[in-house]
Amino acid sequence: SIGSPLFALISFPDEDGEELEEALAAEAAGPSDAPSVAEELPEVAEVAEVADVAEFAEFEEFLAELPEFPEFLADPAAFFGTTVRKMSAENVGAAGDGENKVKEEITIIQEGKAKVGFHGPVFYNPVQEFNRDLTVTVLRQFSDDHQKFQKEQAEAQNSKNSNGEEPPKKKNKLAINEDGKIRILDALSASGLRALRFSKEVPNVGFIMANDFSDNAVASIQENVKLNEVEDLVEAHFGDAVMTMMEHRGIDKRFHAVDLDPYGTASTFLDSAVQCVADRGILMVTCTDMAVLCGNTPEACYNKYDAVTTRMKCCHEVGLRILLRAIDSAANRYTRYIEPLVSISVDFYVRVFVKVHTGAFQAKQSGTKVGTVLVCSGCHAMEPLPMLKRGENNQVNKYSLPTIRYSLTGSDSLCVHCSHRLHQIGPIYLAPIHSKPFVTSLLQRLKSTPEAERLGTHGRLQGVLTMVNEELDDILYYEHDQMANTVKVSVPKAQSESAGYTILGHPITNTINFSLHPGAIEQAKKENLVRFQCNKGKNWGPRQKAKGSVNSTKAGFQLTNVEEHKN
Repeated sequence: SIGSPLFALISFPDEDGEELEEALAAEAAGPSDAPSVAEELPEVAEVAEVADVAEFAEFEEFLAELPEFPEFLADPAAFFGTTVRKMSAENVGAAGDGENKVKEEITIIQEGKAKVGFHGPVFYNPVQEFNRDLTVTVLRQFSDDHQKFQKEQAEAQNSKNSNGEEPPKKKNKLAINEDGKIRILDALSASGLRALRFSKEVPNVGFIMANDFSDNAVASIQENVKLNEVEDLVEAHFGDAVMTMMEHRGIDKRFHAVDLDPYGTASTFLDSAVQCVADRGILMVTCTDMAVLCGNTPEACYNKYDAVTTRMKCCHEVGLRILLRAIDSAANRYTRYIEPLVSISVDFYVRVFVKVHTGAFQAKQSGTKVGTVLVCSGCHAMEPLPMLKRGENNQVNKYSLPTIRYSLTGSDSLCVHCSHRLHQIGPIYLAPIHSKPFVTSLLQRLKSTPEAERLGTHGRLQGVLTMVNEELDDILYYEHDQMANTVKVSVPKAQSESAGYTILGHPITNTINFSLHPGAIEQAKKENLVRFQCNKGKNWGPRQKAKGSVNSTKAGFQLTNVEEHKN
């Protein structure tokens, strides 16, 4: 019960503190028959609610045995403000005479190399560890690629100078004053766990801004920054995410990496996000409104992403392509365009990693990368149609509207295969949603990681990225059982050698081998890689929104005294 008198002494008036300091100093230097603190200052014992003087004497002996006792004599207030927190995990406050003490527990959770402390209820979702591990892995590779690019640029410039070539009269207006390190923005930081992991696990990081629009969240970030001893890298910032990103849209203020992980949709942050990312920087976006992206509410999808969709087997890929089109469309307004690196739909969310480039010529080509898709409600046949068509040969700089010639539509405007109604979804992103060289480099990095340094979800990272690397660049997909149901046949077994002696009632005249082709076996199955996360508890999934959080579409319209946080 040391905590009770300790923190009771903190609330003494200044004069009592001075008398206590003098009495303790005299007792430490004086003879053994000198009056004790309890005898010299009886009101101190009374205020501290110490009923037994002997108990207070034991507390004196405890203080005298502390190695920090000289620091206590020099500045009792500072002593209680620092040393006591190291001694006890409980913060016990005096509520007044006769009232019970209020205990506030601090829960510390470690993920990766970062530690976060929570006061009271813990808002931590272990299922999202895979999301954070994937982000750390991508940022590590991005940081290495950034270093290589800077080195190549410097070598190219040195070679020009050595050859006597004059430096360009016009400097690159898009270049930031590079010091070899990357700047990261965690726009919706909450507890700051992502920013802390970036500071400890990603190399060549020069600055990280952990932003949030909640007083409690910013206070938690500040405490966790001190807990992890990364004050030189991470800055806790109070502000609306949109306003914070708009304040950093200047070329010399931009970030090399911006992470958006909101509760729900990220559509309201995309316009400002594409402006504050440096040229060749990376934008990382998460959306958890899967019901909207997968076609349950097309009107909500139109309001948020300016696109419509319907429920179909490949709805999760459609959701990814809708999000990518929304990011690319926001970037096109500022003569910028995106290069998708990794796009996954996993658990209860979609996550995309895109590089943002600047260039009017390439931005004009975005119209050829997006389009609508005609979908049959019966057999689920699909036919894409791009929004623009680019010229060929000597007319590559000219664009025109494509001629609508749907082969899926019959004379009665129904599906030519099953006579069911047709729906038009989109616009969606029609170009590849992964960069195979980048994914390959991620897999090589994971395989070369020593076992002691592997992330918590290392096995699943390998499995998911291996599946991504095997995907075709074709738009959307079918499932074989769905197609079998459409043509009313039984689904053949994967390794059946006897199936197929008759096809649709006609005998086979040629010899056909129906055994499974070795190339059709997924690499993830060959290596027994994990693709799904273990269950973290009953009904795991998206947790309830953190109380007091104001990171929403109305965040920028709330009245808050921002000047207090600036001071």
